[in-house]
Amino acid sequence: MSQHAQTARILEHLRSLHIGSDMDAQITDQLARLLKRDEAGELCAEPIRFTRTNETRGIMVVGGAGSGKSHLVHRALMKFPVLAEGELGRRRFLECSVPSPATLKSMVLEMLEKSGYPEVSSNRQVWSLVQMLRARMSTTGTVVLWIDEAHDLFCADRKLILRALKALMQGDDSVIVILSGTEELAQVIRTDPQVQRRFSTVAFPALVPELQGDLFRQIIDDYCRRANLGAPIEADLVGRVFHGARYRFGRAIELIVRGIEVALYAEASELTIDHFARAWAMHEGCSPDQNVFYAEQYQLLRLDQDLEDAQPVRKRRRG
Repeated sequence: MSQHAQTARILEHLRSLHIGSDMDAQITDQLARLLKRDEAGELCAEPIRFTRTNETRGIMVVGGAGSGKSHLVHRALMKFPVLAEGELGRRRFLECSVPSPATLKSMVLEMLEKSGYPEVSSNRQVWSLVQMLRARMSTTGTVVLWIDEAHDLFCADRKLILRALKALMQGDDSVIVILSGTEELAQVIRTDPQVQRRFSTVAFPALVPELQGDLFRQIIDDYCRRANLGAPIEADLVGRVFHGARYRFGRAIELIVRGIEVALYAEASELTIDHFARAWAMHEGCSPDQNVFYAEQYQLLRLDQDLEDAQPVRKRRRG
């Protein structure tokens, strides 16, 4: 096997690894409490209905970009055999990311396509499409509808989308709805008390060096062992990784793998902070003085300052 082929295999293996966290248990526990159980206490492929109108409940999973929420939601759904193994090999959950343009109509059309429904004319009225989706999910035995990157969906048609969510979670064919997205999603849902009361929330906290520092040092050591590299010795490396990853779990793991990738292609014998710095520079396109792995006071670097400066200034209303 060539050196490049071996490196590619190592990197593929590292990217396939799952790092367990408290968030795994939170999402699976929240989902389990929304499913019915049989007389033996085993979970059933049927949602619990909580009111006389057969309302279901949902889960809102909130975290910054790169926090790892999409990976954990999918993993949680696959953990439940009653959801992952439906009739004719069809899963009992329907997952879909928000398409472009991000409208309710485009979203419902995407869901119908994902469900295997024959092509539908986009000229149909949106509420007719919502009813078609309800009927389709009932026919296929869908129990959970998961919309990923759901914050993008509310850029337009906000009231109509909130109304559609309520409709999908009410009636004899209602389903459990999982929404995953950024804090913007939570802000929108809070504007409608009737929708908000239907959702519990799982929020991804920011990484804290004092709490997760030892775990990530172990992760770096383990990944280096799997890649046949000596582990780095810098005491402040994990803190720099956290800051570079915007204190988000998934981004921190990706940054570690990118550093290892640079070391492997350089045919180095050990992983060093310079490999992280090179990986960071390639990804961020920053100057050395703004490199989180070179700056002496890296905590003072405002990594997303350009994005912050680009945000429109909202004028205060006069009282």
